[in-house]
Amino acid sequence: MDRPLKTLSRTLRIPLNRYVAFKRLQRYHARPRALEETIDWAMHFGGGGYFAVKSLQIPSEITALARAVAQLEPKIILEIGTARGGTLLIWSRLAAEKVISCDLQDMHRQAPLFRAFPPPGSNCRVVLLSGNSHDAAFKQRVARELDGRKADFIFIDGDHTEGGVTADFNDYKEFARPGGIIAFHDIVESQPLPTNQVYSLWKRIKHEYPSEEFVNDPQQCGFGIGIIRVPA
Repeated sequence: MDRPLKTLSRTLRIPLNRYVAFKRLQRYHARPRALEETIDWAMHFGGGGYFAVKSLQIPSEITALARAVAQLEPKIILEIGTARGGTLLIWSRLAAEKVISCDLQDMHRQAPLFRAFPPPGSNCRVVLLSGNSHDAAFKQRVARELDGRKADFIFIDGDHTEGGVTADFNDYKEFARPGGIIAFHDIVESQPLPTNQVYSLWKRIKHEYPSEEFVNDPQQCGFGIGIIRVPA
């Protein structure tokens, strides 16, 4: 199917896909979920078209990260790279006040679903910002949302080129609170795509901060999560 027809098909299916996605979310919210359950939902939520929710992660790696973030008892989480909203579902389970999720794509269709991610009784609010994280004006939008406060956790999983991930780290690290965590995805050296170059940054900075790696298999191709802890 060529691109115009594919786009038309996705558009025509919006009402059905939206209905199915909200029914799935209703089932997810039917009872309190353990963190491991939320992670499983994030990886297998399903859905179609604009409302497909999925987290492209290795379960052991994202679980280790989520547990580290949970120990912070985070109030505010900042995510660079929303994609299909899988990790956003996890962060919405953990943040007490706000998750700011940023992506290059226009998220207005998915916005009602993503904003409904926090579990019943949660005071967490999901803020979606669409735009280029490398633009100074976009950084100002993030700063306005933070309103002088700092994020407990920042997840950098957007532009995977060496220049792109380096720029995101340099631009947004100032928004992390002392004692907080900044995490990077796809840190292993072997990658399926030549544009996945996070390793180039990771090998430079992991010795400059208290750091930890969550890698399921040292020989794996792709994935891997690295965290640095912001000096208190």
